[in-house]
Amino acid sequence: MESIFTQLPEIFITTFWTILKIVAIVIPLMVSVAYLTYFERRVIGFMQGRLGPNRVGYFGLLQPIADALKLMFKEIINPTKSNNFLFLLAPILTIAPAFAAWAVIPFNAELVLSDINAGLLYVLAMTSIAVYGVIIAGWASNSKYAFLGSLRSAAQIVSYEIAMGFTLVGVLMCANSLNLR
Repeated sequence: MESIFTQLPEIFITTFWTILKIVAIVIPLMVSVAYLTYFERRVIGFMQGRLGPNRVGYFGLLQPIADALKLMFKEIINPTKSNNFLFLLAPILTIAPAFAAWAVIPFNAELVLSDINAGLLYVLAMTSIAVYGVIIAGWASNSKYAFLGSLRSAAQIVSYEIAMGFTLVGVLMCANSLNLR
């Protein structure tokens, strides 16, 4: 019978490759969101007859990096009567399910972080959990106006999820599977 110590190198290698796959998914996602936001700001600037971001780097291409640095060094302000634990937990509960939903998205026939048979159900569940982060953010601030705003945002998110679920019914009926592969 093998002891746990003989299995440790295999466990470390598996864990290392899993973490490497997660990083290989999260880093391009964050970079693409940053540059899609940059392009959106450029288009909105053009539509409004102004330049948009153009100061940092060539044509402003380093603006997302400057924005990230600015956000990292910004002062964290908590409302005086807020629940600090929930106030810090809310953003995590909002963004973590968005990243976790990408775990079952196949990038090609072989490259997927986790191949589960109910992949589409998992994606719907992960995207639905993010609504709790929005509600907790409003609740944690201990302001009735922020809480009412968060409830309104949560209702909007839920209404979009209902429409998204109905559009997926036809795809599910044609595919006869919840597996995204």
